[in-house]
Parts: sequence; C-alpha cells; structure tokens
Amino acid sequence: QVQLVESGGGLVQPGGSLRLSCVASGIIFRRYILGWYRQAPGNQREFVADITNYDSANYVDSVKGRFTISRDNDKSTMYLQMNSLKPEDTAVYYCNIGGQGGYWGKGTPVTVSS
Repeated sequence: QVQLVESGGGLVQPGGSLRLSCVASGIIFRRYILGWYRQAPGNQREFVADITNYDSANYVDSVKGRFTISRDNDKSTMYLQMNSLKPEDTAVYYCNIGGQGGYWGKGTPVTVSS
C-alpha cells in the first residue's frame, strides 16, 4: 500500500520561508517523477514543481526563483523549500508520485499572512 505523508506547513508572514517534506512508503521511490501541487480556496489544484529521477526540476512560473524541489531517494522523501513567500502562495500543498494518475498525499496547509 502506497502512502505519502506531508509535513511542514503552517502560518508564515509574507517574505518568510517554509520547508515542506513528504515521506513515501510502499513504493520504489527512486523510479518516479515526484511533484508538488497546491489548491487554494475556491481554485482548482495546480502544478507547482516536479523533479525527475535524474534530478531535473520544473516549476510553475509564479514560484521560479523562490521555491526549490529536491529529493532524497535513500530516505524516500521529497522536499519543497519555499522562500520569499507571498499571500498568493496560501494553499493546501500536496505531494505526488507518478503524475495526475499516480499517488497523492493528504496535503499540508500553508497560510501566508501578516
């Protein structure tokens, strides 16, 4: 049974930083493309970033230069370092393995507010 568990969300002031983590179990982690998505209130879930098994990363334009996705295959863990956070980054953040048809965590909320 595949499980993804996110952590690291919370309340942060604009300009602050957070580091999200996602630990996976029940899957051969190193074989997959890993991703982070987010869903703001009233909006559809959107792509944030992904990283291939060759460590090639892609980002949505709105987070380029501020967010960094990474992976530790030995720990079956992916990360999303979020810097210079803005109120519009407020959302529930979900980790994903294997794309839209793959596996999802339950999400961790991030609120950026003063």
